[in-house]
Amino acid sequence: MEPNSTYVFLITVSLLIILSYLYNLLAQKTNIPSVLMLILTGIGLAELVKATEFRVPELFPILEVLGTVGLIMIVLEAALDLKLTKDKTPIILKSFLTGLAGLVISAVAIAFVIQFFNDAPFGRALLYATPMAILSSAIIIPSVHGMRHDDKEFMIYESTFSDILGIMLFYAIEERFKVSSGAELLGGFTGRVAITILFSLLISYGLVLLFQNIKTQVRLFLLIAVLILLYSIGKLEHLSSLLIILVFGLVLNNYKLFFRGRMKKWIKPDAVVEMGEAFHLITLESAFIVRTLFFIVFGMTIDLVSLLEIGVFLKSMIIIGIIYLIRYLVLKLIKKRSFEHLAFIAPRGLITILLFFAIPDAYTIPTFESGVLLYVIIISAILMTVSLIQDAKRREAEAVLAPIEPEKILKDEPED
Repeated sequence: MEPNSTYVFLITVSLLIILSYLYNLLAQKTNIPSVLMLILTGIGLAELVKATEFRVPELFPILEVLGTVGLIMIVLEAALDLKLTKDKTPIILKSFLTGLAGLVISAVAIAFVIQFFNDAPFGRALLYATPMAILSSAIIIPSVHGMRHDDKEFMIYESTFSDILGIMLFYAIEERFKVSSGAELLGGFTGRVAITILFSLLISYGLVLLFQNIKTQVRLFLLIAVLILLYSIGKLEHLSSLLIILVFGLVLNNYKLFFRGRMKKWIKPDAVVEMGEAFHLITLESAFIVRTLFFIVFGMTIDLVSLLEIGVFLKSMIIIGIIYLIRYLVLKLIKKRSFEHLAFIAPRGLITILLFFAIPDAYTIPTFESGVLLYVIIISAILMTVSLIQDAKRREAEAVLAPIEPEKILKDEPED
């Protein structure tokens, strides 16, 4: 490594973060997801590295660490945006059912495709299919900011549920290879979820009560460190660790709902609100940094040669067709009204990549081409871009055609 390589690295990272910020501004104007631009930047950076013969470290371990931290920050950021009220019950229920049905049906259908083309056991095919059936909250949450409030809220809930349920399903399928019966698998899975929810609630209550009394300036990063610690311990114990992060965010953002009756006396509303606002800002900034680095590093790992094979392209198109057909039917059945413009907002991303690389060596399918995964991620992002642009144009047209309300006319008239 050259003596000045450290400074070259720092300059590169700084420029990439600045570039990511500009991508966000461009995304707000064009509705092109910044994530897609980051991946393309990573591909270009990889080609530049090859041309200059600059040595870089092994990227997959870095990708795994960035992805895990990014996942925690993104889910926490989403949870801190969600308000649990009675009037939210229908949208929460519909988004949960849509996320669950879309995940399970898509995973099973994609598994049959993988089994057919790769001559693999269905269990292994399902393990490969599950990551591709999961919506990416890492892409959706920062991309739907311009949509109508109810659509934006629905997509945030649905993508978060899809992430959590998808991870749980993936590890349940992996556990299937270690148990002797379906009943044993179902019992173990249900037990772990119940234990995780109970543990999450207890931890969340304890953390809110503890950190509302800490006055030092470093308490928020201390809390993030505690959450990452709990997430990692949960993963080692095969718990649904993402539930810990989600429940903590919901408790912090909806403390009035969780601290009721006698527990009201335990809480300091001003301190909790202040902590929630500051925490939201830090998670937002942290998620931005981690997401930037993750997708650029991912772009650098893409093998462009694998995208040039006709067979890979055709398999990918079949899988993508299945994904969107199932999504359309599920939305039509569950959401029923005003769902067409949401049908193509179904990108795959961070979770898909993380789980794909988490498949144990013992359960791999040697004939499966990674190019299929890349096509699904890239094309789903492009389809979302087109859908968001069309949605923006539709809302602009509605705004132009909408009649001016009488109250607004009176308000706009100059006073005598």
